[in-house]
Amino acid sequence: MAIVNRGFVGRRDRDAGRLPPGQYRTFDFPVLSAEPTPTVPLDAWSLTMQSSDHRAHSWTWAQFQDLPHEEITTDIHCVTRWSKFETRWRGVSFDTILANLPWPADSHVMAHCHGGYTTNLAVSDLTSGRGWIADTYDGEPLPAEHGGPARLLVPHLYFWKSAKWVRRLRFMPADTPGFWESRGYHMHGDPWSEQRYS
Repeated sequence: MAIVNRGFVGRRDRDAGRLPPGQYRTFDFPVLSAEPTPTVPLDAWSLTMQSSDHRAHSWTWAQFQDLPHEEITTDIHCVTRWSKFETRWRGVSFDTILANLPWPADSHVMAHCHGGYTTNLAVSDLTSGRGWIADTYDGEPLPAEHGGPARLLVPHLYFWKSAKWVRRLRFMPADTPGFWESRGYHMHGDPWSEQRYS
């Protein structure tokens, strides 16, 4: 006869409250990309913010490293149904980036990446400590296969929104679909609401 102590909580039960519906936990870090992995030398890397009226502000890699960085430990959730708990990142918050811009933010941004990938995000999903440009994973420089030198990190949305190899964020006055969104993926991508497809 099985004996279950009062108060015993197994791994499956502990994980259940942290897994969005339809997800399973993995201890690996799967590599999924729409395009081949680009090579981006640090001396050629830059991050550009572009306003909707075509003004631009850029940081070189050295200038980006001088911005205040934050340590982030968070769960991440891929639309292909894997979730990984307590991933460790370091990066610059979108709040810090906005504070360094000479123009006010519009309601949305389009992330443009090396390799041609794009994804759309509401600015409200990037501010108040919910979005970063990450350049470090698990204490090491972010590997190219996971988006290095730098990628978006928006962990409360499906991970396709955390665009790899980001190079430019273009502000937009209205939401416009990016690469996967124009192919039927959801415009927002909340894993807790299973916003996989439109």
